[in-house]
Amino acid sequence: MNVLVLGAGQLARMMSLAGTPLNLVTLAYDVGSDSIIDPVSFAKSEMGLKQAIAWADSITAEFEHIPHNVLEVCEQSKKFYPGSRAIQVGGDRAKEKALLDNAEVKSAPYAIVTEKQHFLDALASFGRPMVVKTCQAGYDGKGQWRVKEGDDIEKIWSEMAEFLARGTDTKPHAILAEKMIRFDREVSIIGVRSKSGEVSIYPLTENQHTNGVLTLSIAGKEKATIQTQAENAFTKIANALDYVGVLAVEFFDVQGELLVNEIAPRVHNSGHWTQQGCHVSQFENHMRAIAGLPLGSTKLLRKTAMINVLGEAAIPVEVLTVSDVTSHWYGKAAKPGRKMGHINVSADTLHELGEKLALLAEVLPEEIYPGVLSTAKSLILN
Repeated sequence: MNVLVLGAGQLARMMSLAGTPLNLVTLAYDVGSDSIIDPVSFAKSEMGLKQAIAWADSITAEFEHIPHNVLEVCEQSKKFYPGSRAIQVGGDRAKEKALLDNAEVKSAPYAIVTEKQHFLDALASFGRPMVVKTCQAGYDGKGQWRVKEGDDIEKIWSEMAEFLARGTDTKPHAILAEKMIRFDREVSIIGVRSKSGEVSIYPLTENQHTNGVLTLSIAGKEKATIQTQAENAFTKIANALDYVGVLAVEFFDVQGELLVNEIAPRVHNSGHWTQQGCHVSQFENHMRAIAGLPLGSTKLLRKTAMINVLGEAAIPVEVLTVSDVTSHWYGKAAKPGRKMGHINVSADTLHELGEKLALLAEVLPEEIYPGVLSTAKSLILN
């Protein structure tokens, strides 16, 4: 069976690697260069997009910001999973909020801003600090403002107005103003839904971010009550979208109550730990779902942590001296802040996982790999 992935980054690469043992042949569409490539070897195919769509038995996506004309032609093929609606919802915060409201899934109070008075009304309603996010073209902490006491409102509005002005009649821009949530931590749930509507969900993951970018995830800490909340929200969202494939839902944990922060209609960075922590990874389950194959187990095998490698030219080889550590490299040119790879480490207990993270902290500098040492200490103490 042939699979075409829209997007040619590391997620397409890991989907391809997971699909190969299932006899799935994968090619990727590089949106930037308008070319079809092998996402592992990066070899360029002679096929164009229309030929690749005809070649594919199933089509999927590794990111949300795909040109609408590409989404339209893929949707017309009736091979596209999870479908253009899900991708558009994941790439537009206004559509995402409307979906959550309709599915009766809790999130932070919000207002849509398309003119200055909307912004001022939101400030009066939510107070300061207030979070402001572009509805389109935002990711990894980009396209966001935090309006605090003493901030120059006119300056912030001018930046917002500049973004709004870049919209067109066919693709209007909007901004989301959201009440600042005082949360205890950030968590996410990764799950998969089949073509027949079967749902299987991985254990909840605790996430740490630095400057808006995920740096560390841990799976295996959660209690049944909070897991159930997350699973209920996931199922409502996936069913509302008639979703096929892997879906990620990020939450704020507010004293045990989960509020959705955002959804991602694809395999997700906070689910990379499943490669070593579960029998079937998120990547394999996504490929199974879109190919119409039976879903695999999402049961946790071992407590697992994932450490992102950002902007580095290589992963220190010394990490491999620590037992139960696996290194994943994406084969990209190094740029500051770019996701270059990740490190997974597993253990039978959280205490043992903390000890292994402490060993990794000896070769992973805190300024480059924030949170590894502090997380190690907290796990050891618990």
